[in-house]
Amino acid sequence: MPTVLTVSGSPSATSRTGRLLGHVGRRLAAHGHEVSHLDVRDLPADALLGADFGHPAIVEATARFAQADGIVIGTPVYKAAYSGLLKTLLDLLPQYALTGKTVLPLATGGSTAHVLAIDYALRPVLTSMGADHIVPGWFTLDKDITTGPEGTVLAAGAAGAVEQVTDAFLTSLAGRASRLATSGPHGRAA
Repeated sequence: MPTVLTVSGSPSATSRTGRLLGHVGRRLAAHGHEVSHLDVRDLPADALLGADFGHPAIVEATARFAQADGIVIGTPVYKAAYSGLLKTLLDLLPQYALTGKTVLPLATGGSTAHVLAIDYALRPVLTSMGADHIVPGWFTLDKDITTGPEGTVLAAGAAGAVEQVTDAFLTSLAGRASRLATSGPHGRAA
């Protein structure tokens, strides 16, 4: 089964972005995928802000991107764009760190005025980093992500939409795994 890395670009330890990523990660794990999580806020600030490519934490984060078949990137939307924290990490990754990867972008925010942030701010960066396939992402309103006795609860409309984009991600990952099995990692016959 493909491996998936979920990445939170939220600076908050109690963020709705993190809850949304946890919800999606559990769904992916239920489908048999090995899922790991990276909170960018846990990386050393001096390494991020000083662009210390050789810092052990940055080297490890880069390796985690390289090892994953699929990446789910979640970010809160600030000023109509993804978080500066996420941007800082993306700037430290190799230029083509997403080559061969399937990517699902997710965003959260307080207003539908930010609904296009994925397509106009985040998607071009992911494309420039060589993502093999970026499935349609989803913007979820903060008010649609709550916590209940069983964990994260998404409002009905948001839950259906997140399920739909997650299914598209799963389908794309399965297609990638099938292509690799028949052609090898570099497009040659296995």
